[in-house]
This record gives sequence, structure tokens and C-alpha cells, in this order.
Amino acid sequence: METSMAVFRGKGIRKTIHNNEWWFAVVDVVAALTDSDKPRDYWYRMKKREAASSGIQLSTFCRQLKLESSDGKKYMAEVTNTEGIYRIIQSIPSPKAEPFKRWLAKVGYERVQEIEDPELATKRTRALYKAKGYSDDWIEKRMRGIAISEELTEEWKKREVTREKEYAILTAEIAKAAFGVTPGEHKKLKGLNRENLRDHMTDLELIFSMLGEAATTEITRVDDAKGFQESKRAAHKGGEVAGTARKDLERKTCKKVVSPENYLDIPQKKRKHLNEKESP
Repeated sequence: METSMAVFRGKGIRKTIHNNEWWFAVVDVVAALTDSDKPRDYWYRMKKREAASSGIQLSTFCRQLKLESSDGKKYMAEVTNTEGIYRIIQSIPSPKAEPFKRWLAKVGYERVQEIEDPELATKRTRALYKAKGYSDDWIEKRMRGIAISEELTEEWKKREVTREKEYAILTAEIAKAAFGVTPGEHKKLKGLNRENLRDHMTDLELIFSMLGEAATTEITRVDDAKGFQESKRAAHKGGEVAGTARKDLERKTCKKVVSPENYLDIPQKKRKHLNEKESP
């Protein structure tokens, strides 16, 4: 179950797919509508107030699902679907309520379209990266990396690896062997907090990430790994393939692959030149 981020007027709202529909983090919705710096407290008081005044328990419109937090780990969080959010909005006196409803309807409609035509999701992801200033070349690598990661995850599922925590451990095992640092250390080097590490990787970092995961998929199949422990050993081997290639490149170029840089840090003038170079 992947956590995605939607944006309403500059505010990030975590969302995830459950039963083919979007479920949104309630505290993120509250933060977006109220601008409260303590949305959890606001949500707690709001539930008590609504229960006292109308007898309605707003939590009945919610359920618990795992969402990625600011530390990159996943925790159980209160989420609600579109119908639940409409009810919760009624309890929030905010001038943003109507614009938020229109935004929510658009997000929901886009999901219906994506179910009917899965390629639309890929197209929207590409368009989002393009709008953020990424080059077509970087976007192509990022999208290819997503496909490779999904193939590896499906392979793990076939081999009795089913828990989200296990996926995270295996992915970290590949990254550590490939880059010589943990994902957490890698994020710290780049000055990241809640952001997605791969969205801030350089071209070379993306390439070595793909190599590590593609190699892991192949080794997992050849070794016929079963369960978490055997998959972990295969993950380490796959990461080592990328790590060996990375070290070889670093020796020959005298430059570190892992760096605090990312594509969006490239000076605007140079970025503009790169984009013009890629244009037909």
C-alpha cells in the first residue's frame, strides 16, 4: 500500500488506495482547512465538540491504515474516504471548505479515470514531475525505476514476504549495499525530512538504485528465495552488484556518486540549458 501526496493550496495531504478508492489522512485535511499548527489537537477537540453537540462520533467515518510519516516510516493513521471527508468538513468552519470540495471531487474523478485507463496515472505522474522542473531524461529514469521497484515487490509477494515493514527492511538492505549508506543517512545528507528520497536523487543515484533492485529481482528468482530471511540475503547480493559498479565508477572518476545534490539543485541557467538540449 503506497502513500502518495496530494497538494491543496500548498498543503500536502497524504492519500492511499484502499478498495480502489482514495483514503486521505484526516489530520492533513484538518491542517489544510484550518492552517492549524497542531492539527492533531484540533481534530481531537473537534471530535469531542461534535459528539457533545450532535451526538455524532466523527471517528465512525474513519478507519486506520498505514501511511508514511515525516521520518519515512509507516504508522497507523486515521484516514477517511471522500464521503467521510464531506461529513467532516461540515464540522470545520473554514472559507476553504467549498474550494476543497471541488478539489476533492477532481481527485476522486481522476481516480475513476485511472481505474478505467491505468496509463493515465503514469501520464499524470510525468506531468507532475515536469511541472516541478525535472527534465524529460530524469523523468524517464524515475518512471523506469518505479516500474522496476514494482516488479521486485511483486516478486517478494510471491515468496511469502507480505508485511510493509519487511518490504522496507529489504529495500534498505539493497540501498545500503548499493550506496554504502542507509536510506536515512542518504536523506540526511541531502537535507531531506518528509520528502521522497528518490525524487531528490541525481541521475547516477537513480541508475544505481535501478541496478540494485533489478539485480535483486533476478537473484531472487535464480536462488528461488523463500520467505523474508532468504529474500534478505538475495537483496544484499543485488545491492552488492550495484555497489561494486558504483565503487568502480568512483575510482575511475574520483567523484562520489552519493552526494547532497539533486536535479532541482542544479542552477537555473544550467537546468534551462539541459531542458533546451532535450527539446526536439
